[in-house]
Amino acid sequence: MKKILFASSALVAIAAAGSAQASEPIKLSVGGFMNQWIGVADEDNTGSDGRNNAFQSNTEIHFKGSTTLDNGIEVGAVVELEGETSSDQIDEQYLYVNGNFGRLEVGKNDSAADSMQIVAPAVGPVGVNDGDLSLWVDSYLIDTSTTSGDQNRATYYTPNLNGFRLGVSFADDSGRNGSFDTTVDGSSIGGYHSDTSGDGDNIVSVGAEYTGDFDGVSFGVSAIGENRGEGNVYGGGFNVGVANFTFGGSYSHTEDDYGISDRGTPAVSDTDQFDIGVSYAMDAAAVSLTYGYADYGNADTDGSLTGAGELNTVDLGLAYTLGAGVAWKSSIFWFDDEVEGGTDNDGYGAVTGLALSF
Repeated sequence: MKKILFASSALVAIAAAGSAQASEPIKLSVGGFMNQWIGVADEDNTGSDGRNNAFQSNTEIHFKGSTTLDNGIEVGAVVELEGETSSDQIDEQYLYVNGNFGRLEVGKNDSAADSMQIVAPAVGPVGVNDGDLSLWVDSYLIDTSTTSGDQNRATYYTPNLNGFRLGVSFADDSGRNGSFDTTVDGSSIGGYHSDTSGDGDNIVSVGAEYTGDFDGVSFGVSAIGENRGEGNVYGGGFNVGVANFTFGGSYSHTEDDYGISDRGTPAVSDTDQFDIGVSYAMDAAAVSLTYGYADYGNADTDGSLTGAGELNTVDLGLAYTLGAGVAWKSSIFWFDDEVEGGTDNDGYGAVTGLALSF
């Protein structure tokens, strides 16, 4: 029986090799983005370092390539390189297999929950949700998706069935996946996690979404969940588009022992956060107004599990497309971060600059 199985396996391998040779070889293309911002901010608590740098940037170079096999299945690769020196120099790297069965991704990438969460519309460079607020001022950063970040994981997305799509991800050890974070969980100080050593927890993520268009009204809704350590994150979001307007928002709840192993100490309390906003687009111009709120207990402003507080923040964003791949974007923002047992901070600022995509 073993010989028959081995012979069958060999025939399958030869057939697959012949199919791959008949298809076009994978050729990588180069793309990415470059954002260069200039900004000013005024805050009550500037800390020992004074104000933040008036110039901020974010650049990535993306290498992508794919081929379609004779059976119609697409196989591709993605590598995203940080354009500046970084502890996480390769942002993401993964391969994918696409077909009528759905999409499978294997490699270092965001989870299904993180990728499928829908949030409030925002067109400016700062925003209120997983944006750049903490680059300009000393403040907690709202993020209504998940915080596990890029991990070596496997992710499967179902085909789009009349607007419905599901996704699930699994990472087997959050401390052995080349991830980078600042979490302190009682057993490590965080930072860079190597691929060969560490003591982390499995991460299971799920996401679901529905998108549709009804008589000119577009609609999208998402639901997400993630288990890491002894706790969970769950939430959802929505967007509604009417004429040139888009309304939307999102919410997430993080349990105090999310990301904490059974040897660690839970955070001060759970975290609830949401954003809500509206945008208006006309021709090459767009404007958005977004509000964000967080009652946080699982992180201080430096990412450690030592503080709790309450954050309110507002962002007025503007964007104007100057040409193909070139956009001028600006934000005017305000925030109020009240830290329990610590130093409160509030202030405002303005940021402008160019966003290039290539």
